[in-house]
Amino acid sequence: MENSQNGNSTEPKYGDTGLKPQDKPVDQTLTTRQGHPLTHNQNVRTVGSRGPTTLENYPFLEKISHFDRERIPERVVHARGAGAHGVFEAYGTVGDEPISNYTRAKLFQEKGKQTPVFVRFSSVIHGGHSPETLRDPRGFAVKFYTEDGNWDLVGNNLKVFFIRDAMKFPDLVHAFKPDPITNRQDGHRIFDFISNTPEALHMITFLFSPWGIPANYRQMQGSGVNTYKWVNEAGEGVLVKYHWEPKQGIKNLTQPEAEKIQAKNFNHATQDLYDAIEAGNFPQWELLVQIMSDDEHPELDFDPLDDTKLWPEDQFPWLPVGVMTLNKNPENYFHEVEQVAFGTGVLVDGLDFSDDKMLQGRTFSYSDTQRYRVGTNYLQLPINAPRKHVATNQRDGQMAYRVDTAPGQNKHVNYEPSSMNGLKEAPKKYAEHQPYIAGNLVRQPIDRTNNFKQAGERYRLHEDWERDDLINNLVSTIAGAEQHIQDKMVELFTQCDEDYGRRVRDGLDRARNANEKSTPEEAEEMAHSAQPY
Repeated sequence: MENSQNGNSTEPKYGDTGLKPQDKPVDQTLTTRQGHPLTHNQNVRTVGSRGPTTLENYPFLEKISHFDRERIPERVVHARGAGAHGVFEAYGTVGDEPISNYTRAKLFQEKGKQTPVFVRFSSVIHGGHSPETLRDPRGFAVKFYTEDGNWDLVGNNLKVFFIRDAMKFPDLVHAFKPDPITNRQDGHRIFDFISNTPEALHMITFLFSPWGIPANYRQMQGSGVNTYKWVNEAGEGVLVKYHWEPKQGIKNLTQPEAEKIQAKNFNHATQDLYDAIEAGNFPQWELLVQIMSDDEHPELDFDPLDDTKLWPEDQFPWLPVGVMTLNKNPENYFHEVEQVAFGTGVLVDGLDFSDDKMLQGRTFSYSDTQRYRVGTNYLQLPINAPRKHVATNQRDGQMAYRVDTAPGQNKHVNYEPSSMNGLKEAPKKYAEHQPYIAGNLVRQPIDRTNNFKQAGERYRLHEDWERDDLINNLVSTIAGAEQHIQDKMVELFTQCDEDYGRRVRDGLDRARNANEKSTPEEAEEMAHSAQPY
């Protein structure tokens, strides 16, 4: 997120539409595209407040499917990216225990078992040719080509997120994307949304610190962000969080340091990854997990399915399960990095979904996006195709160049069941995981929100130089917002930590009195005149 320079813009205030009072529309009721008044725009419909989500969420499905189609052909989010091939090697254990105690997923079972992977790193908000020094979460998506088919572990470098309900994802991205009129990203819109979304304070405390600008892709953490499940051979399930820890160490940049790099090279992270692999300096990440029993955990002061929260490491330790090495650059950027397609619903046997509302919303959205962006048959592209035989009754569609039949199959039969030598269901080897679900269908937030505690803890855990950079970045961005938004943000930061709020308030006071020139004015004054030719 680029920092706004100051609040001295001559543009109209955001409440000023240019209409006279008598011209302003009477009805500003939010509706669906069908014209239905939308009475619940904060939460999807779930079984009880914790989920799971139900499929008939029409307002959400309409909203997210339209959002998935907002840009063509560039990704709506995660447009700027770099990627590499590699291998994941399993330890065969989770901590000191056999991993089979918790999951039957084959890629984890044997010590030394290797699974090919492709990884795509990215920035989230900015466009395909944006500088890699801009403040932004970084995507960290891994495609495992397992013997049971593909597994996509799709996450970010930061371990928490801005929101906890998928209904709000299009709103979040719209607020952080450029203004639809001026085409400028600015603090007015960003912090207008954040000031009304206090659950985002934890993520903001990471994002506007040096953690919001990783030095490169090799030296940043990765996280699944969402809560998933592991299932063992007995059908027993546990909640799990995934963490990638770089063996190269972690390095971040302050805003001034990032600006110096951007002045010389706006592709520095892509170049760093490519050059390291080309030179044989193969980057590695250890995969660690946190495990929790699948229940509500009333002993915690937050809901463990809330993506804005971290699970305490002292209660739920990080347990190593394997290591990933990236050892081969793409042969063609477009064929591999641009066309690779990930989805949070792409799981293999032994891995499962939790009731995490964000995960369930993403699971529809991600694969829906790929069918739209790359095409109906995107899974037939080499970078996306499983490294095993595929046999389905799905046919045709845009760019189909293979029919997914099995050897000896009756090709006249593209349905199931059939007694004429068609495809048959796979035999059931293990007990089904059957969690019990009961509750009223509601549209409600979770009960234990606790929006400020972990944000305050993160503020206090930042080192002094990280806190200084955090305050400077927040102030420079919020300074351009209207006064009531500035006041609301100070109030929210104060609820996280008194010193946090005080320093932001003092910084905004100084910025208000500084009366600095804007960047466009500076550019005109610094520029050199030229004669026409």
